[in-house]
Amino acid sequence: MADAKKTEADAVVAAPKKNKTKWILIAVIALLALGGGGAAAFFMLKKPPAEGAEAAAAKKKAEPAAPPVFYKFDKPFTVKLATEQQDAYLQAEVQLKLLDATGTDLVKQNEPELKHKITLTLMGRKASMLATSEGVQKLANELRDTINKVVSPTAAGKEKAAEKTAEKKAEAPAAGEAPKPPEKPEPAELADPSAVVQSVLFSSFIIQ
Repeated sequence: MADAKKTEADAVVAAPKKNKTKWILIAVIALLALGGGGAAAFFMLKKPPAEGAEAAAAKKKAEPAAPPVFYKFDKPFTVKLATEQQDAYLQAEVQLKLLDATGTDLVKQNEPELKHKITLTLMGRKASMLATSEGVQKLANELRDTINKVVSPTAAGKEKAAEKTAEKKAEAPAAGEAPKPPEKPEPAELADPSAVVQSVLFSSFIIQ
């Protein structure tokens, strides 16, 4: 009878120890799970930005560049060139490469004045000045600057500043000599990045 009571007492004492050990194991597993989950969450949260940056870079690289915008005058320009030994006529189809689509409206609004200035510029050339590709390109650059003075005040202002600088650099006349008129600066090969007209292109260029 005493042995039976002792066995029951041992069972009662052993049961709490077993339950206590079980809870300790559960707590340890939970802490490990939380620690692992936190680490996993840390890496998961840290990884997407890197992937996002790479994806953005790949997307930007894959995106095609904006197509160029061109404007073509409705009729070719036909002018009599400056007289040399004999009369010569120029017929040229002129197109403009614009900075963006908004330039189209600016060109249309100022088209009568632009046609007038283009015609005068062409008439001031001699056939011998247009006999080489360099001469034709120089004319195209001058037309570009002339047009931008009308439709792109910002670029025109920068060009005027460059002209003033060139005037200051002109040599002072010697004593008794008449002052020399300042030389007109050569047109730049590239337009100002903010200019409406980036370049002037000739679809056809015929001298007769």
